[in-house]
Amino acid sequence: MNAAGKVLALCGGVGGAKLAWGLAQALPPEQLTIVVNTGDDFEHLGLHISPDLDTVMYTLAGINNRELGWGIAGETWDCMQALETLGGETWFRLGDKDLATHLLRTQQLAQKKTLTEVTAQLCGKLGIQHRILPMSDDAVRTLVNTNEGELAFQDYFVRQQCKPAARSVRFTGTDTARVSPAVDAALHDPDLRAVIICPSNPLLSIAPILAVPGMTGTLQKIAAKIFVVSPLIGGQAIKGPTAKMMQEMSIPTDSGSIAECYAGLLDVLVIDESDKKDAAGLSSAGFSVHACKTLMKTDADKLALAASLLQLI
Repeated sequence: MNAAGKVLALCGGVGGAKLAWGLAQALPPEQLTIVVNTGDDFEHLGLHISPDLDTVMYTLAGINNRELGWGIAGETWDCMQALETLGGETWFRLGDKDLATHLLRTQQLAQKKTLTEVTAQLCGKLGIQHRILPMSDDAVRTLVNTNEGELAFQDYFVRQQCKPAARSVRFTGTDTARVSPAVDAALHDPDLRAVIICPSNPLLSIAPILAVPGMTGTLQKIAAKIFVVSPLIGGQAIKGPTAKMMQEMSIPTDSGSIAECYAGLLDVLVIDESDKKDAAGLSSAGFSVHACKTLMKTDADKLALAASLLQLI
């Protein structure tokens, strides 16, 4: 990649955060911006919770809980235990250290700061130099239509552990939401060379970002190449309900379906080397394909995938 070129990464939670970390090790702060899904955000116990933003922040700060895949390492749970004793809701687990993030965010938002401003403040305190941006300062919320009715995302994902069968997904707030000024500036930066869509759930993590008015249209117009890293390996998701939801919604769990999710946007689909057999069919369908190891079990894996992507730019 051109030494002066810039990269914009779009990501959701754990899988996206892993690649974002790898990219952050490979690129200096001025060359990387990470735009994060906030469709998962919700109000809980009077607090504004931003799960994907927090996962990305904690990962880049090096304080994430690797065993759970979310939260902070070395967490304690005294507040949750006390809350349970008092009969409060504990289905959404908030660790004692994690609570500090939500308390400060909620306070700052109440003082009319934007989510972008609050995120920048939190990143600064956590020692994160790379820029992490929420997809919008306006509220966009993910709803999952299931065989048990329509559920707010966290009800579906956490409270019910993704057990209901998914039928469709929709987003509220997209009639009034706008791309934030910071995201808009990053998209229109003349030095932007690539947009990397991280291996996050295309239905729950990336679709909300693309649903923000102005986002998809801008991505279709910019000169930067768009790379999509498939979240599937051998038809299965490494973590989360991607494959389960696709099956329930009658979407084939293969590389072709991931490509179709981003038809009209992607320039190169990046698939795992074990899925090389899909390359010929994808190429005949008009998609450019690059196969490499996309499974990120170790830090070395994250660095290697980031390096492989940057070599394509």
